[in-house]
Amino acid sequence: MNKYLIGINVFNEGPKIKRVLEKFIRFDLYDILILDDGSTDGALDNVPLSQSLILIRNAAKMGAGYTTRQIIHFAQEKGYDAIIFVSGNDKDDPGDVAKLISAIEGGYDFVQGSRFLPAGAYGNMPLYRVISTKFIHPLLFSFFTGRHITDSTNGFRAIRMSFFKDERMDINQSWLDQYELEPYLFFYALKLGYKVMEVPVRKIYPPRHEGYTKIKPFSGWWSLLRPVLYLGLRIHQ
Repeated sequence: MNKYLIGINVFNEGPKIKRVLEKFIRFDLYDILILDDGSTDGALDNVPLSQSLILIRNAAKMGAGYTTRQIIHFAQEKGYDAIIFVSGNDKDDPGDVAKLISAIEGGYDFVQGSRFLPAGAYGNMPLYRVISTKFIHPLLFSFFTGRHITDSTNGFRAIRMSFFKDERMDINQSWLDQYELEPYLFFYALKLGYKVMEVPVRKIYPPRHEGYTKIKPFSGWWSLLRPVLYLGLRIHQ
């Protein structure tokens, strides 16, 4: 078993998840857990599983936050040092994993990938998502956390496992079952005083005809935004 686990949430990603698994092949550095959230497209039916490539399948769709918790609990049970979260729809660059691991090994607890830092990159992103991910969400997130953050919605990140032992947060709440858990974790990493670092990464969206995102313009973005408001205004824990 390696020290690091790459966790990938998947729901009907078709050829995109196959490309991800063709790219993320450094099994000398990490193991991979695919958490299939009730996919029906058959894309994962013939994945060559091994000790370093594990697949867990949900019988029905439970939500991105729910499956993220499953990845966390798996990593806790197996004793990994850190989790590196990677998109299942072929947006993240495997070459950036070394940056995340280097920061973890340098003593950071929460390493956030940022496509908006110098040397970062993004492409094929719809204009409304550029506005919301580069300006609106980071502005509110930075205001409520008291620290300037350039990319608060990027799920490409590495988190030390000791962070999840902190009883001042509760990741098992049902209101975090969709997209809420990602900003929830980032918010608490900053507010609870953990060593947090942003590193530049590439995030290139797949062609639109392949389905470049599962996040819907309104309900999905409320799911990403409400943890910032709830925690910032102390409406929720």
